[in-house]
Amino acid sequence: MEQTLRMVVGSRNKGKIRELNALLSQYLPGVELLSLDEAGITETVEETGTTFAENALIKARAAASTGLIGLADDSGLSVSALDGEPGVFSARYAEINGFGQGHSDADNNALLLSRMEGKEDRSCSFICDMACVFPDDPDHPIQVEGVCEGTLLDRAQGEGGFGYDPLFWYPALEKTFAQLSEEEKNAVSHRGCAVRALALALKRYLEKGKVEQ
Repeated sequence: MEQTLRMVVGSRNKGKIRELNALLSQYLPGVELLSLDEAGITETVEETGTTFAENALIKARAAASTGLIGLADDSGLSVSALDGEPGVFSARYAEINGFGQGHSDADNNALLLSRMEGKEDRSCSFICDMACVFPDDPDHPIQVEGVCEGTLLDRAQGEGGFGYDPLFWYPALEKTFAQLSEEEKNAVSHRGCAVRALALALKRYLEKGKVEQ
């Protein structure tokens, strides 16, 4: 019988958790991902890191405090003409720039487009850093990174995805991430690349018999 591997994701973002589950289940059959709320963590996990890797590790350690394997990613958009903005503040870009709490993806996208007015360099990249923390071995996490290069459009295209997907043009497929099917996006995205690297490392770790779930 296939064994269930339960993991807690350091996130409440339903879109992100759905993508992670679809990706991980391809490589780790039987994986079951729980959100922070489902695992009983109701407090906010403060992302105090200055890099994607630092924030991913903070969230993964918080998730692992449940006694299950903690998994987290920190990802976002880095725009060359804006010196890497919105970067680690991608999800809160509008909030930290005066929009206040309760902002939406549309607010983030609108702010980004306004900052890009008059900019000729539209190159950008989606970056995803992932961390996996084991409750019985917290000092030896798995950490990986995935990167996807693209071009920032001057208007949204597509209805799928979430976040900055409607503005992120992927040249190889001549579509935005919001125009790709879930399968197409997972095959090329920053998160897809990171998950594949993580799954390989995690399988090797579990095969050593260090983690029991």
